[in-house]
Amino acid sequence: MTSSLEILHTPWGRIGGFAVLVLVATNASAEPVVFNRDIRPILTEACIACHGPDSASREAGLRLDRREDALDGGAIVAGDVEASEAIRRVLSKDDSERMPPPESKKSLTSEQIALLERWVREGAEYQAHWSFIPPALPEVPRAANAWWARNPIDAFIATRLEAEGLQPSPEADRRSLLRRVTLDLTGLPPTPEEIDAFLADTAPGAYERVVDRLLASPRWGEHRGRYWLDLARYGDTHGIHIDNYREIWPYREWVINAFNANLPFDEFTRKNLAGDLLAEATLEDRVASGFNRCNITTGEGGAIDAEYAVLYTRDRTETTATAWMGLTAGCAVCHDHKYDPLSQKEFYSLAAFFNNTTQPAMDGNLKDTPPVVVVHSPADRKLNADFTRKRDEIEAALAKKRAAARASEEAET
Repeated sequence: MTSSLEILHTPWGRIGGFAVLVLVATNASAEPVVFNRDIRPILTEACIACHGPDSASREAGLRLDRREDALDGGAIVAGDVEASEAIRRVLSKDDSERMPPPESKKSLTSEQIALLERWVREGAEYQAHWSFIPPALPEVPRAANAWWARNPIDAFIATRLEAEGLQPSPEADRRSLLRRVTLDLTGLPPTPEEIDAFLADTAPGAYERVVDRLLASPRWGEHRGRYWLDLARYGDTHGIHIDNYREIWPYREWVINAFNANLPFDEFTRKNLAGDLLAEATLEDRVASGFNRCNITTGEGGAIDAEYAVLYTRDRTETTATAWMGLTAGCAVCHDHKYDPLSQKEFYSLAAFFNNTTQPAMDGNLKDTPPVVVVHSPADRKLNADFTRKRDEIEAALAKKRAAARASEEAET
């Protein structure tokens, strides 16, 4: 039995959702060879440096990272091991022919060679990178030692433990459980009072009640929001040159509140990327689009406006691709991406969406470089609304008195 990694994944319906990585026991001898699991690691380690996407280092014009190229010219002949030149070279005893060449200091084990032969015999099928393959829920396995399992994830763990001849560890004490879950959900340890309350709660469901309490805490959004803010390159300073204060904290607060409100991920996405363009956009919607203003900026003398406008556009494009597409799109700034399926033309086609801002290239070293929107604190919003209402009432009363005075003057003349 050998192990492979599979994803137990539930679609992202909420921004607080999780993808859980679990270990699944598989029988490699009974299953067909799987390219991503069995073959891609071998090619990556031993072949791709000389026969991969980098045209500058490619030897003999041969690419093995793409099926159509590997089949072209007979390097791989699907279903025919003897006719496959790549297999012949791997098996060759001649140092001048053997692959990988001796001077590379790399070699293949007999097990790896056997896998390559099986793969070719079974049709030499390739797979896209795992991130482009839609995840599927695997069948929950049954294990003899699964008596302790409380959920489907436990069943996968029990199966792996059984395959390794291991027994599950004893359950942690209640104090340790509380500390773990509190740190995980809030980033903070439990207080002495919380520890005492949990230890005293001996009724069924005590742990579940703790989880509910922690998820309802404002600390949940603060803790989980940190990860998003890091991805969104949020910072309270401009980032370069003088690196002085930048007043963008309302976006930080919006993110925290979005997590605490369990905002649906599709809505979270739209508001981050284009909240200010939504029909009847609210103040919060406009603040959400601060995602596009988190890039570093400069006011340095001598900086070229056109150059920095391009840098800002590139930064927004790279960050958006990383956050929502899971791609290292920045490689395509200078050339077609060597690993991800993204061309340079496609990168700049996407960048066009982020090249229409009214933000100036030079930030003026201001804390609030325009365009900006004034955001009152929650405590001040009611005061501001009351002030606005009273101001409108006074102005209306003054207008009425002016009209009456004007009418009186006209009547006297």
